[in-house]
Amino acid sequence: MARRAPSGRAPAVAPAPSRRLAGRVLVLFTLSLSCSYLCYSLLCCCGSPAAPRARCPPARAAAKKLLQQPRACGRAPPAPPAGSAPGPARPGTKRLPRAIVVGVKKGGTRAVLEFIRVHPEVRALGTEPHFFDRNYHRGLEWYRSLMPRTLDSQITVEKTPSYFVTKEAPRRIFNMSRDTKLIVVVRNPVTRAISDYTQTLSKKPDIPTFEGLTFRNRSLGLVDTSWNAIRIGMYAVHLQSWLQYFPLSQIHFVSGEKLITDPAGEMGKVQDFLGIKRVITDKHFYFNKTKGFPCLKKSESSGLPRCLGKSKGRTHVQIDPEVIEQLRDFYRPYNIKFYETVGQDFRWE
Repeated sequence: MARRAPSGRAPAVAPAPSRRLAGRVLVLFTLSLSCSYLCYSLLCCCGSPAAPRARCPPARAAAKKLLQQPRACGRAPPAPPAGSAPGPARPGTKRLPRAIVVGVKKGGTRAVLEFIRVHPEVRALGTEPHFFDRNYHRGLEWYRSLMPRTLDSQITVEKTPSYFVTKEAPRRIFNMSRDTKLIVVVRNPVTRAISDYTQTLSKKPDIPTFEGLTFRNRSLGLVDTSWNAIRIGMYAVHLQSWLQYFPLSQIHFVSGEKLITDPAGEMGKVQDFLGIKRVITDKHFYFNKTKGFPCLKKSESSGLPRCLGKSKGRTHVQIDPEVIEQLRDFYRPYNIKFYETVGQDFRWE
């Protein structure tokens, strides 16, 4: 006889395999969806606490945006450094100079450079690179790297007065560009020599007297042309080296004396030579009685006048008038030859 099940209890029924499988799939799908959402939220919408949040776009839009622009959504772009301007920080290109002030020392070259750089179409290197006399071995790219950046409409200018008396300088500049324009600031060679000596004396107080350095034999009037202060003033001799490579039309001579008495007139000629508009005029200058030299009037930007440094316009040492007269006699034939060559009388006699 069959035994009956206890009252109130239903017989145990084992779950079907298909139902168990369906339950596991549902759990895995739910977990996967949750993990995906969590990862997306962390990557897309979680920035640093200090960074401003942006509303995340829908998944499809976000994917499309990520393909077009590779940056994390929701994070603000980093702020530029204080004081920086958008775009290129320094426009223009570093170019080799189209004009060089090649001489002469103590002639007024610094004044010419400071005056011409006021012109908006001129950019000038403030220091003397000494490339064509001392640093030629460094190469043109090194030389170019020193230059200021210029626009296509601007001219790059540099000055190194020692070029004029450097034998290799004309050839080296010609090899760089045969179209280079050359500016030579000249001054009465006697006054220039005394100025040169005064500058050296301020740095080396123990050097011999001017008279002692000037003459090999003063009683015979034999001038020592090996002394650099004397040799520089023999302009006609040095000029011959330059005329072997450059025509006279590419060399402009500035009068150091007129640069003091008529700076606007001399700078007008310089502007004409460079082929730029006459922007620098009388209104840019005033005469500084203390220095005995013209200065640039104050600019609107700085509100201050621009004068040359303390080493410019210093009082010359006193020289025996007899020595000065002997030097005038020595330089006279060189001066006359120079006047004839350049077609200009500087009236140093």
